[in-house]
Amino acid sequence: MKFTLSWLRDHLETEAPLEDILYALTDLGLEVEEVSDPATTLGAFRIARVIEAVQHPNADRLRLCRVATYPGGPGSDPVEVQVVCGAPNARTGLVGVFAPTGTHVPGTGVDLKPGVIRGVESNGMLCSERELMISDDHDGIIDLPEDAPLGARFIDYAGLNDPMIYIKITPNRPDALGVRGIARDLAARGLGRLKPQSIDPVPGQFPCPVPVMIDPALKAVGCPLFAGRVIRGVKNGPSPAWLQQRLRAIGLRPISALVDITNFFTFDQNRPLHVFDVARFSGGLRIHPAAGGETLLALDGRDYTLQPGMMVISDDHGPESIAGIMGGEASGCSEATTDVFLESAFWDPITIATTGRALKINSDARYRFERGVDPEFTLPGLEAATRMVLDLCGGTASEVVMDGAVPDTTRSYPFDPARVVSLVGMDIPEADQRATLAALGFRLEDGQAFPPSWRPDVLGAADLVEEVARIASLSKLQGRPMARARAGVPKPVLTAAQRREGAVRRQIAALGYHECVTYSFIDAGAAQLFGGGDDATRLQNPISSAMTHMRPDLLPGLLQAAARNQARGFADMALFEVGPVFSGGEPGEQATQAAGLLIGATSPRNPFGTRRPVTVFDAKADAEAALAAIGAPARMQIGRQVDGWWHPGRSGQMRLGPNVLASFGEVHPKILAALDVKGPAVAFTLHIAAVPERRSASTTRPALALFDLQAVDRDFAFVVDERVEALTLLNAAAGADKTLIADVSLFDEFTGPKAEAQLGAGRKSLAISVRLQPTQTTLTEDDIDAVCARIIEKVAKATGGTLRG
Repeated sequence: MKFTLSWLRDHLETEAPLEDILYALTDLGLEVEEVSDPATTLGAFRIARVIEAVQHPNADRLRLCRVATYPGGPGSDPVEVQVVCGAPNARTGLVGVFAPTGTHVPGTGVDLKPGVIRGVESNGMLCSERELMISDDHDGIIDLPEDAPLGARFIDYAGLNDPMIYIKITPNRPDALGVRGIARDLAARGLGRLKPQSIDPVPGQFPCPVPVMIDPALKAVGCPLFAGRVIRGVKNGPSPAWLQQRLRAIGLRPISALVDITNFFTFDQNRPLHVFDVARFSGGLRIHPAAGGETLLALDGRDYTLQPGMMVISDDHGPESIAGIMGGEASGCSEATTDVFLESAFWDPITIATTGRALKINSDARYRFERGVDPEFTLPGLEAATRMVLDLCGGTASEVVMDGAVPDTTRSYPFDPARVVSLVGMDIPEADQRATLAALGFRLEDGQAFPPSWRPDVLGAADLVEEVARIASLSKLQGRPMARARAGVPKPVLTAAQRREGAVRRQIAALGYHECVTYSFIDAGAAQLFGGGDDATRLQNPISSAMTHMRPDLLPGLLQAAARNQARGFADMALFEVGPVFSGGEPGEQATQAAGLLIGATSPRNPFGTRRPVTVFDAKADAEAALAAIGAPARMQIGRQVDGWWHPGRSGQMRLGPNVLASFGEVHPKILAALDVKGPAVAFTLHIAAVPERRSASTTRPALALFDLQAVDRDFAFVVDERVEALTLLNAAAGADKTLIADVSLFDEFTGPKAEAQLGAGRKSLAISVRLQPTQTTLTEDDIDAVCARIIEKVAKATGGTLRG
């Protein structure tokens, strides 16, 4: 929303300086985005007189001018400078606008320096309007009246010293899309007095010859009110200088008086209007839903094809305007226009927004109607615009013709002054609260507050508190520590589940992973790859086509993040995330997972030969470390019944009976191809809630167990079938004597063609080390041999293996 300081003062009686107004606007929630002050860009340009203008000795189209400048201002002693000028109207005695050396000329982007033009020195510049960016005129330099004050700043003389203010408007404040609404906020803050506005109806001189009719299908919602009148005998020439200057200041191009008037009311009162040339349409105007397929050449010069249900204004022959968004070229006004139909209506915001998005039209009218204009100002706005048309263009107005009625927006909410303290924490006297609401247009009766018709965003008692606090300034809010519920050291507030999430997050990060935070919403295709994507997890109103379903697993987000990083040249990645996943749309169908993803190599390139590709065992080891951090037991069963997105034969599950604690392995190549990830990639997924709680709630480390008896290590090499898993053999050996065997570990694997040549086809050798730790007496050779025999027996029974000879 753009406006000028003088425009604001048309509605606000204030002596506040610009700096105070800018601060107040931002503090009120109307954030100042930009301020364009002509004093900073055009302040150096002053009025000067050409003492003499003669032909340039070395150029036919240049004039050599002696210019009397007054750098000290009006009444100061003149300083004569020499300027070479190419304007055809440069002459002796001309009063124009002079820019001294060192001045930045906005129209050309040049900083003036002393120069030599065709062998003659030139110091400064006599300027045209285009060089000052006040119009497109560059046929000659500015020619001012003889009585123009010499030495005065040109912006002061021409009335251009009017700062332009650009503020950002949030969608909930449509009232601030008009200068009067902004002035109302500032007046409520105390920066001045809102000037009263009185709009007297313009009496009609004849019945309106253009009937209007709203289709019954639109009266309830789409267009509750449509009004207008014919004005005959208008003269549609250029608008007056003050109006053109005001529109140019906010970035609009003056077109004609009639069009400029409608643009003026759009920004001044947040009341978009439209004028039809009566001679360019036939019959009455009908507001109705489009059947679909109709075309309209709009005022922006583009053809639009209407979809079924879009609101359109039509005459007897077809569409003339896209209702509330943009008028048609065929019925637009021109210099030859003499009779016009001035229209003012109230349109449904949702319908306008839907149509504007579908047709991809951005207009000032759509911007305001889709946010909500004041319905009660529909008819007063028509009367005010009629009066301006008659004043600027002449003519005679007809009676007002209308269909529908002003929508009733009356509503009330309880006003409790004490809620300001409880909701905001500010102690504001009740009298000040009432004065604030009254200044904003609220009506207070019997403990109820009635919002004004121009504030559709006020929908509850809390909004009343917000308005009071906003005007009082939230910057005055003082931070105060919250009172403790009880004295002393506060009790822990984190739940057991939250503590476990924190622990697993810290552990995975300590393993060298980078944490990701991805959206809980993914596209349907990715969801289906991981067992989701059904209607139960579909969003009713997704923010984009790539976020239509709640994620069934964390891996889709991590794989998509990896794909984006690979596309930018990052090949080695370790990513993880802890977050919710969803198996359905009900509250109990949500769980918390922790997932990690490894792609590429284990380390950067180095001269020590330690770099190698990541394997499934890296993912398994990291999963075991993360599970250990939250109290999972050290011994778990490894199952092969994995989900379809894992690579068969290169993945597994960590279980405690039927309870699945984690899945790990290589991601299936089809999944990688579908998500555009260059593999292979290994990953793990932890089901945090499935991990049993620690038996002891103590966080202290148990006492170190030391033994005064010597431990004994024995190595075994077993020949087994190549399909036997090492873990099966290790578990069998550990179970031979749970009292004496303290640890079993694998230290060698002999496989491949050489192994088959020595051991037989389909055979391999696994070598393990077993540590025996006595606790009562020192082990004898017989004791050791007995344990070794039981180990061999257990391994043979579990795997069919034999000792390697």
